[in-house]
Amino acid sequence: MLDAISKACRPHGLMVMGASGGRVLVGCDAGFWPVFAASAEYGDGHPNPLDRWSKRIIGAIAGTFGATAAFPSDGPPYAPFIAWAMDTGRFFQSPVGMMVHDTAGMMISIRGALIFDTNPEFPPPHATSPCDTCTRPCLAACPVGALSDTPPYDVPACKAFLETDAGADCMTRGCKVRRACPVSQSFDRPDAQSHFHMKAFHPT
Repeated sequence: MLDAISKACRPHGLMVMGASGGRVLVGCDAGFWPVFAASAEYGDGHPNPLDRWSKRIIGAIAGTFGATAAFPSDGPPYAPFIAWAMDTGRFFQSPVGMMVHDTAGMMISIRGALIFDTNPEFPPPHATSPCDTCTRPCLAACPVGALSDTPPYDVPACKAFLETDAGADCMTRGCKVRRACPVSQSFDRPDAQSHFHMKAFHPT
């Protein structure tokens, strides 16, 4: 089943990021941005274009497989997507507190989940944390030390830096900590996509 779901996701720039407990997590693949940037939602000028696109596309995929779609933006109450991700065995806690994925690194964008009533058995992953064999450049990457191996994440310091001239690189190319991850670098997310996410995180 996972192969069939992956095949259905691929034309939309989406991928199966993990599966467990009757849930399949769907997120952005490296080819996502050109697909989304050409969509009606991206160009219509209305709020929350990515959430609306995700609901249209993933909702249709869920229907194809007889599943119910769930989305991180739905709530409150919000579905426990972080716990679901960790349950799949393909997401891990990084040294800076962010999740890291076995193939996407820290460039994680989970767009939705397919929920199956029948609770199908999914094959266990053969993934290990990429941090286990990494030199961990993420630890020294943040210019203001907003992320470190001692949480919590200093959101005010991060956002204050983004408003400075020095913070323009993070705003336009994405978080330096995420970019420092070697697995993230191999995932090849376009700067335009990172800029889109950063504007959603810190509108200016």
